[in-house]
Amino acid sequence: MKTIAVRNPATLESLEMQDRPDPGDPGPGEIRVRIHASSLNFHDYSVVSGVMPTEDGRIPMSDGAGEVEAVGQGVQEFAVGDSVVSTFFPPWLAGPPPLGDFSQTPGDGIDGYAREAVVRPVNYFTRAPKGYTHEEAATLTTAGLTAWRALVVDGPIKAGNTVLTLGTGGVSIFAVQLAKMMGAKVISTSSSDAKLERLKGLGADHVINYKTEPEWGKRVMELTGGHGADHIVEVGGPGTLPQSIQAVAIGGHIALIGVLTGVAGDIPTARLMAKQARLQGLIVGSRSQQQEFVRALEVGGLKPVIDRTFPLEGLAEAFRYEASGQHFGKICIGI
Repeated sequence: MKTIAVRNPATLESLEMQDRPDPGDPGPGEIRVRIHASSLNFHDYSVVSGVMPTEDGRIPMSDGAGEVEAVGQGVQEFAVGDSVVSTFFPPWLAGPPPLGDFSQTPGDGIDGYAREAVVRPVNYFTRAPKGYTHEEAATLTTAGLTAWRALVVDGPIKAGNTVLTLGTGGVSIFAVQLAKMMGAKVISTSSSDAKLERLKGLGADHVINYKTEPEWGKRVMELTGGHGADHIVEVGGPGTLPQSIQAVAIGGHIALIGVLTGVAGDIPTARLMAKQARLQGLIVGSRSQQQEFVRALEVGGLKPVIDRTFPLEGLAEAFRYEASGQHFGKICIGI
């Protein structure tokens, strides 16, 4: 089968197309899945570019969606022909998070989905939403579930709340869509006026260009009549967190998801304390949370925003496109 492997020292130039043995038939409790699609995340980029070191020969990509080709003895949850999507933390079935690293995450600590087929235990997948293409389903594993957990599980968001989203990456776009589906008001930021117009088209009630309004935290307070944002989907990290703390409502919630501006920096802790706000770090979610998310998508009719789809052999090109920041929503890989 065709695969792509990370060859150390890891760079986009060292990604290598390989032929590897077919995974064969599933054993007891396992399923064989023909992988049809994956999608790009900042975490995947960190692995393939060498920022987050991994084993030589690692198959990258945390997200995988496809069709069940065979089921092993004792498998009742899935049947041949089912459309399925991978889980980010296969051992985390439900309850509080048991992991604080990526040692069990496909595409990082273990082999991922830049390949044509896999045989894995059933907990590595959930069913995909009915009516979703494989590319659409492949956006859910990391970006979609992260936004769901931030707003619905950890929030918890309520109708009439105000949600602030930063930028136009996969998590942020999902957050806009989920917030509107849940009856919330949305304020979104971007440095591109063209992207701000597209955010309005997705339902954003107010938009802010953070280049022309660097004190966007103050602007959020003005737009909300001094109340602030009840929930903030914070993907920037130390470079944006001070403004998010300025923007959050008293007693509000900041979901700390990304570190796009770095892994450390000065934080106005006194202001955070005065706001009596909850700052919660999170990494994706559990299998049961993904199953709840899938059910909600089917009821709500939400479809992900896909910017472009590249072929498997164009994976490096897809990551270069991601690094350029031109995309709006998710970048997918067709396999």
